Amino acid sequence: MDLKQIIDNNKEYVKNIIKLITKENNEDIEQEVYIKAWKNADKYQEIGSFKSWICTIAKNLCKDYLKSSKYKIDINSTSDDVTVNKITDNKENPEQKVINTFRKKRIVKAINSLKPKFKEIIIMYEINGLSYEEISKKLDIPIGTVKSRLYNAKRILADELADLL
Repeated sequence: MDLKQIIDNNKEYVKNIIKLITKENNEDIEQEVYIKAWKNADKYQEIGSFKSWICTIAKNLCKDYLKSSKYKIDINSTSDDVTVNKITDNKENPEQKVINTFRKKRIVKAINSLKPKFKEIIIMYEINGLSYEEISKKLDIPIGTVKSRLYNAKRILADELADLL
């Protein structure tokens, strides 16, 4: 397996794992994951999926990073640059308001275009925050059906809204 293929097949997955664990986008860790996966590709045993294997590599590198002295120095640093970067402007500028309004309208339009059974599930789960069990009871359908419809609704929305992601 070549490095480009490893990166192309796992880029978003690896980025999400790193962001989830380190709470930041860290391209250095991401590069280390691909290099380690590429160098050790011959050691990969097809017991589990390749994604699981690369996920384990990413998790371990993130843990090592969080234990490292560089991370501890960065997190405790109070230099002006770090402080300025941590300050966020909570006010939306006019351009951002227009973009956000456009995005919201596109999302609502996409949800409204779903089949009623998918629309109902996505609204109950994502917007109203109901659990699988609560939706199952309200609609009097099995939990498996709830999960299946939710998965299909999300897949359709992801395809339709791919340019917004």
